[in-house]
Amino acid sequence: MWNRIPALIVAGLYLHIPFCEHKCIYCDFYSIAPGEGLVSSELPKGRFLEALKKEIDLRTQAGNSGISYETVFFGGGTPSLLSAQELGEILDHLAAHFSIEPNAEITVETNPGTVDRQKLQEFHSLGINRLSIGVQSFHDDDLHFLTRIHSSQEAKRCVLDAFASGFENVSIDLIFSLPSQTTERWISNLDQAMELNPTHISCYSLIVEANTPLFRMVESKQVSLLNAETDAELYERTITYLTGCGYEQYEVSNFAKPGFKSRHNKSYWEHTDYWGFGPSAHSFTTRGRHAEGPERSWNVANLSDYCSKLEMGQLPVIGLEHLTVGQLAEEEIFLGLRSEGIDLGSFRTRFGKDLITEHELQVRDLLESSLAVVENGKLRLTAKGYPLCDEICASFLS
Repeated sequence: MWNRIPALIVAGLYLHIPFCEHKCIYCDFYSIAPGEGLVSSELPKGRFLEALKKEIDLRTQAGNSGISYETVFFGGGTPSLLSAQELGEILDHLAAHFSIEPNAEITVETNPGTVDRQKLQEFHSLGINRLSIGVQSFHDDDLHFLTRIHSSQEAKRCVLDAFASGFENVSIDLIFSLPSQTTERWISNLDQAMELNPTHISCYSLIVEANTPLFRMVESKQVSLLNAETDAELYERTITYLTGCGYEQYEVSNFAKPGFKSRHNKSYWEHTDYWGFGPSAHSFTTRGRHAEGPERSWNVANLSDYCSKLEMGQLPVIGLEHLTVGQLAEEEIFLGLRSEGIDLGSFRTRFGKDLITEHELQVRDLLESSLAVVENGKLRLTAKGYPLCDEICASFLS
């Protein structure tokens, strides 16, 4: 049982721009930088941009009837390395092939070391209306450790320039639980963020991903991570601080002023359709191409292979998964608990199950421990429950 398809599907578009000036030690997203894999002389940026447009052409041929797109998100990599002209050509190509809403949210992930006010003004003139700025820290020694290419002053100037360029929706990313980080030092980051008054803040705990330089540094004991208790304390202080400043927590790591929640990210958490373009990009559709139902697919994570396939007229899809009703239900629980809650009525309609009855003991324990509440027909975690989200989700899925 899966009753998800309305007459008009609202969806999002994601474009993965795989270029970086330098790859940060903690990042495991697919990207290339000079001296790391292919360099620009071996695979010109122009070849990638032509391949990207070809993928857009082929995706359109796969079927686009009855779908309205309300978000466009440029991620990476470092999409702000592209010029305004290059971004504009991509947007024009999308608009020629997809029905994009007039008030669509259009986001570009931005590294402060790659833009100035003029470039931001040019971005804004294209219709880009949201920036996600990778600040990570307002302390230069932390930025040096993370191998970021910008300084704290450049980060502050980028945020101020964004507002001065006409952007009303400006998000910043910050990372906590850096080695030896104290509560006072982390709060200093939040204090400096508040001085800039961003409309949205994403706060992530430092995660050590396999096959990254940071992973090897931790393995060789060059770097010692904070313990779990300190990490949890920093996270709880983050929630208290930002909600006290008027930000709404609408996902484990995301906080927004009223009216500024990321529509694109919410679409992922709400199982909304999205197409992903570019190497390593993922797509999800509730109506599979061959009528098998919901499916998830992903592109090859290699820039040369990506371009070669498209030059031969082939989609660069390397993996495809048809999702069962059980998988969708589990994802609905996981994604709902991570974000704004599980709509109990909608869950019952789609999957033919009453979540409260099916998981009576878990739900009762959560409610009695004030880790969750049932409000407006939704089961959602509280600020006290968010730090335990992974464990709570596991209890539902076991």
